[in-house]
Amino acid sequence: MAHNARREDYQRLGLRFIRELDQAEPLAAMRTFADFGRRFSQERDKLPQDDADRAFYLVTLACDVIDHELPFSMGDKAGELVVRGQNLLDEAIALDPNCFDAIRMRSSNNLPTPSERAAFLKSEEPRVREVCEKARDGARDLGDMERGNLAAELAMRPYQRWLASIAEYELIGGRNRAAIATCEKLFEVDPSDLSDARFTLALALAKLEDEAGLDELARRYRTLCPSRGANDAWLLIARLALAHRQQKPALARTHLAEILRCYPNGAVALLRQNELPDGEFARLNVQPYSEDELVIALSEAVVLLQEGSDSSGRGVLGAWVAENTAKLRPKAVEECRLLEEQLEAQYGTQGQPGQFGGAGGFGGFGGPAGFDN
Repeated sequence: MAHNARREDYQRLGLRFIRELDQAEPLAAMRTFADFGRRFSQERDKLPQDDADRAFYLVTLACDVIDHELPFSMGDKAGELVVRGQNLLDEAIALDPNCFDAIRMRSSNNLPTPSERAAFLKSEEPRVREVCEKARDGARDLGDMERGNLAAELAMRPYQRWLASIAEYELIGGRNRAAIATCEKLFEVDPSDLSDARFTLALALAKLEDEAGLDELARRYRTLCPSRGANDAWLLIARLALAHRQQKPALARTHLAEILRCYPNGAVALLRQNELPDGEFARLNVQPYSEDELVIALSEAVVLLQEGSDSSGRGVLGAWVAENTAKLRPKAVEECRLLEEQLEAQYGTQGQPGQFGGAGGFGGFGGPAGFDN
């Protein structure tokens, strides 16, 4: 389970709707709530809500625009989407000055570099935590334990996403030890790792060539995310990168083969290695072990793939991955060529939407980052 703005909006309004029904006769209340799903989808504005709820809904609309439409748009259309996303976030902040998701997402447009974004988010982090913890503590006083626990969890979600963004910007900026420390702080408030901070942590550990740390992280998966094994693309790419640095090509090929086994439709993604803008609301919510998930992991792993100079422009590890993927999956080379021809015919020489930083206007990975000590 990852952060999902639409699901969270549904949960927020559902809790408020239930509280409004508490004074009603139980059978009548049950019948009324049975109609909640239809009303949410068709008459959302008529449901009970306050300015914070209305602001969060604007965030969900901004998420649709920025995270799901903008990466696949170009030219004037992309520019229009950028302005629309900005306006939605500004409106959300005007409604609720403590709409931290909107503030965080807006900062990626106001601050040009990952280091500046990380510095801003870190400076505001104590206030965000204080406000979210106060809301959490108040939610637990609702009386009903199940509702109170869900409300308390929802109250902390903006802080979880705030920390996750700090860790990601620290990683992009080459502050790998700081990224690791932020991930550990996030685990304290998000022990089930809804934010998938373990993915960011794996890349930071690989940057520091911390093999023992990667082994320990793999062991922690049993408690952090019991529903998934320690075989996601981020951890496997981290292990591959470490083996490559250690000049163990056979071991690196073993990890590459494991990626292809876990992501059977991922060969073309490994050959193309497109950079996508990172999700502004949160890491994009996609199907585990899908090609989409591998594309996202490879995009975030540019901090590893694009290190060093290489004639292909991919970086030393990126070129090695493409070359060895072609050997392991030769049919994918032709698939990749046909896909490139289709995209060129569709988009011409302007490039492809979502590739190498996307349409611009909001944040994204700015390319390979260096080491820290």
